[in-house]
Amino acid sequence: MQIMGAGLSGLSASILLAKAGKEVHVHDIRADSGARFDGDFQGLENWSSDTDFLDEMREWGINPDEFKATPFKEVDIIHPDDVITQAYGPKVAFRVVERGTAEHTIDQGLKRQALAAGVNIHYKSRVKSEDCTIIASGPKGTSAIAYGEVFKTSFPDHVSLHLNDKLAPGAYAYLIVIDGIGLICTCLWRKQSKSERFLNETVAWYQQHYPDLDMQPIKRVGGKGDFTINDNYKVDGRYYVGEAGGMQDFMWGFGMRYAITSGVLAAQDILGGQDYDKQVRKILLPLIKTSVANRFLMNRIGDKGMKRVCSKWMKDQKKKKDGLKFIERIFRGSIWRNMVYSTFGKAMLSREVSKDGRKFRKLPFRKDLKHDRWQQSEAAIAVGKRWDEVRKSGGKASFTEDNPTS
Repeated sequence: MQIMGAGLSGLSASILLAKAGKEVHVHDIRADSGARFDGDFQGLENWSSDTDFLDEMREWGINPDEFKATPFKEVDIIHPDDVITQAYGPKVAFRVVERGTAEHTIDQGLKRQALAAGVNIHYKSRVKSEDCTIIASGPKGTSAIAYGEVFKTSFPDHVSLHLNDKLAPGAYAYLIVIDGIGLICTCLWRKQSKSERFLNETVAWYQQHYPDLDMQPIKRVGGKGDFTINDNYKVDGRYYVGEAGGMQDFMWGFGMRYAITSGVLAAQDILGGQDYDKQVRKILLPLIKTSVANRFLMNRIGDKGMKRVCSKWMKDQKKKKDGLKFIERIFRGSIWRNMVYSTFGKAMLSREVSKDGRKFRKLPFRKDLKHDRWQQSEAAIAVGKRWDEVRKSGGKASFTEDNPTS
């Protein structure tokens, strides 16, 4: 059995298939699993289901102890007007994992399990989709991009979610610190010129508002996301999983859980379980459609609307003593969000056809707005100059201006 793509969804599928006695060959055009990342921190969310995702992975036969996952029950919520509050609760809201080729990353953790199960992984290998049973080739187009700066720090483990339409047009920025390594990142859901200025301004903001955050820059990282809703998830006997199948969160980009789940569902179908297409539509598609509705709303409410959301979130936090409940309601959907998707969200997506004839709806990378066109502050210019000095002394960037790594 041939699988295209040695990312999270492809490797997850391969582990189950190999453990069931199948001969599995996984092909990837890159040199290693996680090679398109460069030590990026990403969140493995725990709010789209009542079941803890690590418990779910164990039930499937995938061991989450093979990679480092740092749990968080508390996060700073930074409002558009710079007010900083905290959301917290008794349960793990999300876990931060690292992406890349280091031993402790989730990519390498799944790779080790695949190899131990007997999977044959072929790197720098190109195969045709028609020769594969599972297509897990990752993002093809661009609907959004992210830029980040990785640094050393003595700051304690911490996560901040920053909702500010200037720093992160249509999206959010964030700070993550794990074991003395930090990442400040801004996500852009609107295409910008001179986009590195958004990262410079975001770093400058954190330096001003988190004065104890000492930063020794190491590198800058970048990435892209491709957001689609496919007409079909199993086409001509091929299973489309992960981002190849549109398994992504349109609101905030928390798609790793969807990707891994889709790989598992494909493997279960192949092994005689329930139909993959039907399971995707039952388990994942409702969440994805809800995220499209959320994306439509985020595109329109701006900072004033987001401030109201933050205030409502904190009122709910105070009342229930559990900030996770608010996010669960937003991500799991409602009759109202179903109406928003059907009436407005779906129309926001463009109709496209892939090279192999598959039909899907795609979230376009929107044009910038007038208020996105601003000049960097003096503090942000200083951040950029500091990075230039780091770069000259050997600091690397995994993206170029307006062209993040793919």
